[in-house]
Amino acid sequence: MYVAEATAHGGRDGFVTSQDGQLALKVAMPPALGGDGNGTNPEQLFAAGFSACFHNALVLVGRRAGLDLSGSTVAAKVGIGPNKRHGYGLAVALSVSLPVLDEEVAAGLVDAAHEVCPYSNATRGNIEVTILLG
Repeated sequence: MYVAEATAHGGRDGFVTSQDGQLALKVAMPPALGGDGNGTNPEQLFAAGFSACFHNALVLVGRRAGLDLSGSTVAAKVGIGPNKRHGYGLAVALSVSLPVLDEEVAAGLVDAAHEVCPYSNATRGNIEVTILLG
């Protein structure tokens, strides 16, 4: 259906560009990892992508169910740290706000969106993803 293409130059201390020119960002190590923080980082980009994709999945399943998602938001936190194999791994926490829905309906919608979202499907079984509804 669609393929995105991006190129990294210089790893975590360089820049990233997309083939279509819509993305051109300086990348820098965050201070917590010993960098100067003068740029975005892969974890921020992943958080932006996951939150946007998950929110769109919510809108899709909500629309199919005839639900009002006015004022809804999805925020993502992406953490990086050592894994058990002497490498590094990610963990994600999604905070979902569905202010006009009651909690039971909202929880069902979140579960349905988690099955539809491509990021959820890509990460399932690979990294820890926690979804907080509030």
